[in-house]
Amino acid sequence: MHKLTKLSFDNTYARLPDPFRQQVNPTPVPDPYLVSVSADAAKLIDLDPSEASTPLFIEAFAGNRLLPGSDPIAQRYAGHQFGVYVPQLGDGRAILLGEVRNARGGKWDLHLKGAGRTAFSRFGDGRAVLRSTIREYLCSEAMHHLGIPTTRALCIVGTDMEVYREHVETGAMLLRLAPSHVRFGTFEVFYHRQQFDELRTLADYVIEHHFPILIGRPERYVQMFAAAVASTADLMARWQAVGFAHGVMNTDNMSILGLTLDYGPFGFMEEFNPGYVCNHSDETGRYAFHNQPQVAYWNLGCLAQTLTPLAPKEQLAEVLNSYPEAFNVRIQDLMRQKLGLERTFDGDARLWMDLLEIVHAQKVDYTNFFRALGTFERHAEADNSLLRSMFSCPRGFDAWSERYRTRLDGEETSDSERRARMDQVNPRYVLRNYLAQNAINRAETIRDFSEIDRLLELLRNPFTDQPGMETYAEPAPDWGKELTISCSS
Repeated sequence: MHKLTKLSFDNTYARLPDPFRQQVNPTPVPDPYLVSVSADAAKLIDLDPSEASTPLFIEAFAGNRLLPGSDPIAQRYAGHQFGVYVPQLGDGRAILLGEVRNARGGKWDLHLKGAGRTAFSRFGDGRAVLRSTIREYLCSEAMHHLGIPTTRALCIVGTDMEVYREHVETGAMLLRLAPSHVRFGTFEVFYHRQQFDELRTLADYVIEHHFPILIGRPERYVQMFAAAVASTADLMARWQAVGFAHGVMNTDNMSILGLTLDYGPFGFMEEFNPGYVCNHSDETGRYAFHNQPQVAYWNLGCLAQTLTPLAPKEQLAEVLNSYPEAFNVRIQDLMRQKLGLERTFDGDARLWMDLLEIVHAQKVDYTNFFRALGTFERHAEADNSLLRSMFSCPRGFDAWSERYRTRLDGEETSDSERRARMDQVNPRYVLRNYLAQNAINRAETIRDFSEIDRLLELLRNPFTDQPGMETYAEPAPDWGKELTISCSS
């Protein structure tokens, strides 16, 4: 028997009252075919990836056939989009097929993006395109292997059905996995409608399934919020450290569990630029790279407001105000690691902030510079020519390197030991936009999906130099630097 027919569904969200969701089946597509499957993600629900080529797998994750035990729904939520409250959003083009428990007791949502229209589609067609599904598929798996909390991606299923965005594109579906798809905006929809019974039901649901240690505690809602603050602060620090920009940090794209959620116009920085905007629709730069930590703070404020019917405002405010310190502690810890520092000294923050100013002024590639910094030799005779060659005018770096050399004297490890540590936190490979675009071009023009699989395999080991893959670590060519990414998908 096909393992898909034996998945252990436990559809807890579908059992919530009607205001939380709409029961809706996916809309079938013609002639679906497999584009790619992630073996790592398949293991999360105890699937053998070899089964991905079977007709049942393709039909099930094209939305053409329901699996035994599934109970498809679209989830309702609201959200602040670019700072403006929108009272009705919801899963407009994604359907939660069901929740599967694996043999280890873990629960995973099976969320099919591009599954067709729902009650929350507004004026949309409910579909996704191959271009956007490739980007999310590759980036969510890449982020996981970088150690960044994220939703996962099981597979892409394509169809020759045409979907119109800025122009006609090829349709596709992405099967996304996550422990939960509850968002800040899920709380907002009930708070702003003054449906406080439903708000309490939602909070109790999140606590029961994700923070069971809090069940029955008098301050459980405050403590649930504290968990969201802590996980969000950690997530923002991890994004900043690796040079990742999300692009659309609306409250409906913020996970209550602190996961990276909804990959649209994301980007990994090439040349370091704190004002980097990866979304060409973000004309004001609201979601620019350097704004992300503050935007998250603002979004957490929106979440805190929704919990005021359940918990004292003063306690929620106190927890919210812990965010800046939590973020600062975490980003300093991560940047210390990127510099290979194990001990904590006064002035460490100034050291890495001054470095970033130099890297910015000289337009140095962010990922490659920190990877190369592991080669720094601190003995007086070392010329560190590899690092100096990354600067058109190395004078500023030379002055900084003297400070760095002095700081390293305060450590108790050798250069080789430090480099080994740094190579575990400074990736050799990230999903640069031009790499994703290369895979998209081959998939769209000649239906060749091999580059998707090649990138998927490469990004499973982002911290390891991989023979023959050196070009994948190179900065974007000129055409790749001009790529603009929109919210359309």
